Amino acid sequence: MKFIPDKDGRIELPLDFVAGLLAEQFPEWREEPLRPLLPGGWTNRAFRLGETKLLRFPTARRYADLPEHERLWLPLLAPQLELEIPEVVALGIRGRGYPWPWLISEWIEGTTVSRTSVSDDAALARDLARFLRQLHAIQPPEGVALPLPGPVNFHRGGDLAVYDQETRAALEVLRGRIDTEAGAALWARALSSRHAAGPVFTHGDLTPENMLARDGRLAAVIDWGNLTHGDPACDLAMAWTHFEAPARQTFREALPLDPETWARGRGWAFWKAAKVLAGQDGNQRGAGQAQALIRTLLAEDQASR
Repeated sequence: MKFIPDKDGRIELPLDFVAGLLAEQFPEWREEPLRPLLPGGWTNRAFRLGETKLLRFPTARRYADLPEHERLWLPLLAPQLELEIPEVVALGIRGRGYPWPWLISEWIEGTTVSRTSVSDDAALARDLARFLRQLHAIQPPEGVALPLPGPVNFHRGGDLAVYDQETRAALEVLRGRIDTEAGAALWARALSSRHAAGPVFTHGDLTPENMLARDGRLAAVIDWGNLTHGDPACDLAMAWTHFEAPARQTFREALPLDPETWARGRGWAFWKAAKVLAGQDGNQRGAGQAQALIRTLLAEDQASR
């Protein structure tokens, strides 16, 4: 089959094609019912296989290394985390015209984290902070190449300076729409800060969409393709994107991180929000939320001086 990428270089996968590829590579599961999970993700297209498994296919070449990333690292992390993370079952290979590896993992029951599925923000803040403390405490195994910051994980855990040109371009576009002087000052403070402590494991894409809740509490963290060993600041964005001030303070008090790390965390959140508001992603979906987030970030940054 020939795949035609969209304007972002991503491809769609028809259900009958996925069924054929599954039957070819894993005939033992060919009779299991298969259905797509909608809406489709950005980096992966996901399909539920029966009641117990999940298939995930990278949508573009830039995401092609993520299945192997998860296959290697998730079994090493899982025993040291209280929350559930995906259990990898098998790694599919390219075939029938699909050009990249793909992943089969155990299905995790739960509802995407939201203010409806988890109404107690303070409890979520404490649970998430506990998860991050456990993740940061994991010691890497000897003799294994670590997942370092770079293009494959979009520089998560790395130096924010890689996004300096992009952020400055967004600030130019946003003149008159936000306080760009305050935004430039926030960004400069984030860039001037360095992670002085040793590197730790980071999730790399810690958003509500990648968390599952059960019975009103955080139960699982999924989608680990951007896992990195580096600066924990990239995992702090939820402090501002999801939590209001009281829960944000609870989250902060429960994490033993210095003020410089929080400054870099604001930098990560500001970069993404400015990019969205400036339309660098090619659309204005989420522009209202991005503008409100920027106001919150600027107010906190000015108060922290």
